[in-house]
Formats: sequence, C-alpha cells, structure tokens
Amino acid sequence: MTHPAYAQLRAVTPLASVMLENNPGMMTLDGTNTWILRVPGNDRCVVVDPGDHDEEHLQRVAGVGPVDLTLITHRHYDHTGGVARFAEITGAPVRSVDPTFLRGGGTRLEADEVIEVAGLTLRVVATPGHTADSVSILVEAQGYPSAVLTGDTILGRGTTVLDDSDGNLGDYLTSLRRLLELGEGLAVLPGHGPELPDLATVAQVYLDHREDRLEQVRTALDVLGADASPRAVVEHVYSDVDPKLWPVAEKSVNVQLEYLRS
Repeated sequence: MTHPAYAQLRAVTPLASVMLENNPGMMTLDGTNTWILRVPGNDRCVVVDPGDHDEEHLQRVAGVGPVDLTLITHRHYDHTGGVARFAEITGAPVRSVDPTFLRGGGTRLEADEVIEVAGLTLRVVATPGHTADSVSILVEAQGYPSAVLTGDTILGRGTTVLDDSDGNLGDYLTSLRRLLELGEGLAVLPGHGPELPDLATVAQVYLDHREDRLEQVRTALDVLGADASPRAVVEHVYSDVDPKLWPVAEKSVNVQLEYLRS
C-alpha cells in the first residue's frame, strides 16, 4: 500500500488515520506513524504515539481535533519524545505501560484492559519482546471493521529489531502467537512502514522468520563454538547483509543468544 507523505493526514480504515513524522532513519524506516483514531461523525479522537519532539508535527497532530486520550505503544524516543509537549498542547491524559510517560492524570495501561473513549472500544494486548513495555491496541467500534495497532512489534516493512536492553525473544514469540490468535482479516496499523491487510498472515510470517533465524544462530554456535561472541555470530549469520546493518543485527543476536543460553 502507498505510504503517506509527511505532514499529511491519510485515512487508512474508517476508524484510523495516520500522519507520518519526518524522522526517517535506519530504525524508523520512513518515520514514525502517529495514529489518530476517530469514529465517523465524532469530532473527538484518540492519538497513539505522538512521536519525538518535533513541534511542527505535534502541532499538526493536535490540530486534527479535540484529543480525549493519548496512548503510547512503547518507550522508544521516536514514539515518546514529544509526549510532554503534546500533553501541554492538547491537555489530554497520556497512558502507557511505562509510568515515565504518564501525564494529565493518565494511569498505567494494563494487559487485557478495555478502554471506552470517544465512541471507540480499545483493547490493550500485552505484546512484550521488542521492549518489555510494548503493547498492541485492538481498535473497535460497532458497525466498523476492527484493526490492530502493533507499535514496533510488527512493522509495515521488514522485521523488528529486539532491543537488547530489555527485549526478550521468548516474550516476543509469545506476543506474536497472541496476535496470531486474534484472528484473520484484521488490518495491521504499525509504528513504522505501511499498513498491512491481514494480521494473522503477517504474524505467521514473523514467527517463521524468527524460528529460521534462531536455527541459523544455533548452527553458527555449532560452527563457531558455544561461547562465540555476538559479533562473530552476526558475521556468520548475516554475511549476505550490508555490514552497515550489522550493529543493528547484533542487538537481535544478543537477545537470541540470551534466549538459547538460558
């Protein structure tokens, strides 16, 4: 699907529109997707992941209409750097798993919590693995197709890097299976990259990819030795990948080695 240009609000589903922040990079792809959730005919909305501290982007998002609630999918700066300023602009409470980002009386998000706001029903799905605090959000409203906001747990292009400071492969595999169980036909609204048409399909692709990579790491350890360094494993497993990307791959390899060695 065609990804939106910067600074333009584009409707993706009847309940969700996206505004792409102009912060492209190796980890952010084209930039951070800020999602605006609204029931047709209702001027109130919910904003998910306002992005980093870019005043023009924050003002633009705030200008889409009265914001009743801001939600955070996970702690990374490209999703949260602008949280404090966005709360000042909108006056809306901010909710997240990590209490660092709570503003305006917002409380911590809880797994399986159901939030009724602005005519929407938002179901919190705990999906740790990319980071320990990652969540996905099932977006529903009577009479409209549902969709799932996946943050960085599932991206619109490529695969997710697991943060080796608090990411966990076991948790991530469980999270992918949890998303797979939500069923077919749900649109994927990711934190980066274009939307995808079917959650079940992409979750299975992600699971298969992770299992394949894990087997490659096991094989590398057989060849290099059980105590091989993460960089040695990266050079063995990712030999066909541009070496500029090896530092990023090393993050995921660190997490995979921790998983295998534990």
